[in-house]
Amino acid sequence: MDEIKPPPRSRGIYLLPNLFTTAGLFAGFYAIIAAADGQFVNAAIAVFVAGLMDGIDGRVARLTGTSSAFGVQYDSLADLVSFGLAPALVMYHWSLSALKLDSAAMGRVGWAVAFLYAACAALRLARFNTQVGTVDKRWFVGLASPAAAGLMMSFVWAFADGSLGWNGDELRYVALAVTILAALLMVSRIRFWSFKGSGEGGARADRVPFVGLFLVAVVIAILFIDLPRVLFAVGVVYALSGPGYWLWQRMRRGEARA
Repeated sequence: MDEIKPPPRSRGIYLLPNLFTTAGLFAGFYAIIAAADGQFVNAAIAVFVAGLMDGIDGRVARLTGTSSAFGVQYDSLADLVSFGLAPALVMYHWSLSALKLDSAAMGRVGWAVAFLYAACAALRLARFNTQVGTVDKRWFVGLASPAAAGLMMSFVWAFADGSLGWNGDELRYVALAVTILAALLMVSRIRFWSFKGSGEGGARADRVPFVGLFLVAVVIAILFIDLPRVLFAVGVVYALSGPGYWLWQRMRRGEARA
C-alpha cells in the first residue's frame, strides 16, 4: 500500500508572517512621515505598533511552520527602518533639530547624533543576525533595537503631548543624551534580560520564572495609569538594568578576589 502523503501546505500561509512584518515596516514608515508633519505623538505610537508587529511575526512563523530565510532577512530590513531610521528621524524632528538654535555647529551635532543612532541600530541588528544560535537566549548582548526604539519614542511621547509642560526645543540636550545613551547601549557588550525563557534545553527552553510573569502583570496594570509616562519609566529602568547588572557583577568579582 502506498503511503498516504499529507496534502501540501497552502502557499498562501507563508504570506502570513511576512504580512505582519510588512505591517511593522509600514508603521515605521508612517512614523517618519508623521514626524515630518509635526505629529510626534502619532509618530511615537506608530513605532510602538511596529514593535508589536515585530513581536508577532516570528511567533506566527513558528506556530504555522512557515519560518524561512527570506522571512528572517525581510524582518531584519524592516527592523532597520522601524527601530533604526524611524526613531532617529522622529527624535531629530522633535528635538535634536532645535540644537541649531544654539549654533550652526550644534545643529550639525544634532543630525550627526541622529545618524549615530541609526548606524548603531544597523550594527546591532547585523551582530544579532550573526549570533543567533550561539548565545544564551536568556540574554541580549547589547540593548535590543526594539527596546532602544521604545526608550526613544516613550521619551518623545511622554513630553510631546504637552502634559508635562516641556517641549522638544527645551529638552534638546536631554534628547541628545537619551539618543547617545540608546545608541551606545545597542553596540555595547552589556547583557540585558531577553524575557525569552530559562536557557535550558528541550521542553523547558521557553519557560520563564514565575516572578517574570508576575512583573508583566504588574506592568500591564500600571500602564493604564498613565501610558506614555509609564512606558518611559519602564524604558529607562530596562535600559539601566544592563549597566546595573554589569556593575553588580564587577563588584561581586572584586569581593571574591579580596
